[in-house]
Amino acid sequence: MNQDLLRTLPSVDEVVRQPWMQDVIRCAGRSLAVRAVQHAIAGRRAALMAHDASRTDTAGSAGELDRTDVMAALAQLSAASLRPLINATGIIVHTNLGRAPLCEDALQAVVRTARGYSNLEFDIEQGARGHRSAHIADCVRRLCGAEAAFAVNNNAAAVLLCLSALAHGRDVIVSRGELVEIGGSFRIPDIMQQSGARLVEVGTTNRTHVRDYRRAISENSALIFKAHTSNYRIVGFTAGVALTELVALGREHGVPVVYDMGSGCMAGAGIDALRDEPTVQDALAAGVDLVMFSADKLLGGPQAGLLAGRRACVETLENHPLARALRLDKMTLAALEQTLRMYVYTPERLGELPVVRMLRAAPEDVRRRARSFVRRLKAAFPGCSAQAVPDVSQVGGGACPLRDLPTWAVELDPGEMGAPELERRLRRGSPAVVARIKNDRILLDLRTVSPGETALLFQAVRAALAS
Repeated sequence: MNQDLLRTLPSVDEVVRQPWMQDVIRCAGRSLAVRAVQHAIAGRRAALMAHDASRTDTAGSAGELDRTDVMAALAQLSAASLRPLINATGIIVHTNLGRAPLCEDALQAVVRTARGYSNLEFDIEQGARGHRSAHIADCVRRLCGAEAAFAVNNNAAAVLLCLSALAHGRDVIVSRGELVEIGGSFRIPDIMQQSGARLVEVGTTNRTHVRDYRRAISENSALIFKAHTSNYRIVGFTAGVALTELVALGREHGVPVVYDMGSGCMAGAGIDALRDEPTVQDALAAGVDLVMFSADKLLGGPQAGLLAGRRACVETLENHPLARALRLDKMTLAALEQTLRMYVYTPERLGELPVVRMLRAAPEDVRRRARSFVRRLKAAFPGCSAQAVPDVSQVGGGACPLRDLPTWAVELDPGEMGAPELERRLRRGSPAVVARIKNDRILLDLRTVSPGETALLFQAVRAALAS
């Protein structure tokens, strides 16, 4: 029977010749319209092959393919794969959701730069070729107190470049307690191997002393490498070595000290939740030769990896062949420069950075927004079971793993449909909303929902409940 139904499917040409298809072709263009017809026919064929009786019952005979089918296929083909969504998880620097949203100034800088030509690698004063790192180097120097600075496309790239340029074929000394793995199975030992450096482990998982580093230093030692264990903590019977001690040891033996700081916390942002995080400024003030950190985490900028420190180290990195493969594009560079300029020249405006605003948000302010949202929701759906409840947000991005931020969330009782189904409807709606499930309830943490997204969130929740 399925073979008989399959024979009734129309050809692409038959559908394209339908009078109503001419409007579709005029609006979408012939190429896309034809693709939509092919997609719709393929969908109907797959439904028949899967014995989808409900599909054929509701759509009439298998051979009928109408405007609705084609328009649905057209909408699916026209939709971009990468699209905005609403983060209602309460995880501020959410790696899977794009980490730090950009501030308005950075967005405008991206548009200006992308629209036409720019002095990306052109020195306007000299009328000669310039260096793209010059656009951010001065800001990083002023902000962090470094002699020089350089940027690549992420912090993993920064670590790889550092090890490749400064330690290829030589020893790099690392505490066993700092051999971290971050998201995407990025492991320090693997990067060491890829760079051509030789890993020398010292100490134990929970305790490392200066004497362990001292015993490991040899004529083949290229670097003392420190990694900030930003995504986990070892507590209890522990011991570590202060940066000042490592620097003193490195200077004594002529071995540079480099520090992978990961999330890139900056001093002066006025964020209580980060009070125990080491800052880039403190690391450089301690005398570290080179620091590496992300721009798209606690800094609040675009995805990039920043390297700052002694001029000799930075120049070696800039001149390494790998640097070209890891360099920033002009749009990322524009957003990064604008973000850094805000830290340096207008620190009073740091609250305009979405990450800083969310980290600074007082629980009482989030509570007021959550209660207002619940009142509006109950007015639209009198039978809706919703309430504002206390909960905790997280910094995310591998930063402050033990620090929970008190918050308030909108709790939705999904009723008979169940929490997984309501979560699915929210996630697959327009706009898509990513929420959390807790105790068979849906939680929407408004800390990570900007005020400008609140109306869109309400529409998405209303649509999910109504459907």
